[in-house]
Amino acid sequence: MGRFSALRLLREGLTGNRGWTPHWRDAAPQPAYDIVVIGGGGHGLATAYQLAATYGQKRVALLEKGWIGGGNVGRNTTIVRANYLLPSNQGFYALSLRLWERMEQDLNYNVMMSQRGVLNLCHSDAQRDAAIRRGNTIRLSGEGAVYLDAKALKKDWPFLDYDNARFPIRGGLLQPRAGTARHDAVAWGYARAASDLGVDIIQNCEVTGFDIRGGKIFGVETTRGAIAAGKVGVAVAGNTSRLMQMAGLRMPIESHVLQAFVTEGLKPVIPGVVTFGVGHFYISQSDKGGLVFGGDLDGYNSYAQRGNLPMVEHVAAAGVSMMPMIARARLLRSWGGIMDMTMDGSPIIDRTPVEGLYLNGGWCYGGFKATPGSGLVFAHLLATDTPHEAATGFRLDRFARGHVIDETGHGPTPNLQ
Repeated sequence: MGRFSALRLLREGLTGNRGWTPHWRDAAPQPAYDIVVIGGGGHGLATAYQLAATYGQKRVALLEKGWIGGGNVGRNTTIVRANYLLPSNQGFYALSLRLWERMEQDLNYNVMMSQRGVLNLCHSDAQRDAAIRRGNTIRLSGEGAVYLDAKALKKDWPFLDYDNARFPIRGGLLQPRAGTARHDAVAWGYARAASDLGVDIIQNCEVTGFDIRGGKIFGVETTRGAIAAGKVGVAVAGNTSRLMQMAGLRMPIESHVLQAFVTEGLKPVIPGVVTFGVGHFYISQSDKGGLVFGGDLDGYNSYAQRGNLPMVEHVAAAGVSMMPMIARARLLRSWGGIMDMTMDGSPIIDRTPVEGLYLNGGWCYGGFKATPGSGLVFAHLLATDTPHEAATGFRLDRFARGHVIDETGHGPTPNLQ
């Protein structure tokens, strides 16, 4: 496809942009591949790219039932962070954040990575102590974090409601290297880079079944015919439980709708990402000026990419409680993604009981920020049959063994994670 450069952009601009070609090949399925990755979202695309770029796999196909960018990778609030407490999560997300910082160079694509910082507010002494403990854990892992009291926050975040009688702001934990990235560009950049390395990206190709004989997988059945494969990796987010059921496997996962919203374009007002400490609400400002925000799950199991109006009101109320100034902003649109919520709120990256079938799922709220790290560790598992050192805790059998990774402390209640 050719590399992007300032010189090429200038040349194309002077010649009517007639030299651009499609960013990736819209490939037709071949009869057989060494590895088939199911799911054309961020995790599937990153996995296919890493299989080719890092592990030298030449015969790789990526199957997407719709179009590239039509699923959760294009239906999120674009937040990138690594401010976790438990070692299994913190180590993984720290790796992912380092990959985010070099993604544009690796992919030769502008994903609009903006390290504007993520601030988590505290509203009580207990939350303050928990934030300081989390911050120290992050710093011990080699990543950056700083706790700011209310006085320090008012300098850069004067629009917050510090004097709210119910939810006074005591301070906040800031991760300066965190921020946002353009979700569509991430999908397009990975698709372009993977295609350049020989990966067949096959759109409008829905998997309808698995060819499993004697406990081993030999391929997949699709709406575009049967495809033989030595190994199959599943990275389909909210459809994980439904797809794995086709392989005779019941997953410790529930699917829930998560809505996100954007307002009309406004002048720059929010310097980074900020989250409410007493209600599930998070907000940032896009490069086009819209306030991008989200909150709680809709509270019921669903595979639909749409939500309900009561949750719109609930999320908006939390936002106005945190920063009253947004009450006058006009809501432009909303969208829904399907979250694959595990029983402990942490992901699964592991082999399954079916030989040759591998799973990458259960990302809950954390899917977008995990994209580059997920792709690297899942590709490592597919290529070597051994877990990557950053993902050794994400075992499928941890629920049976009692080695859960309960980051939020909600117990086995997926809709609360």
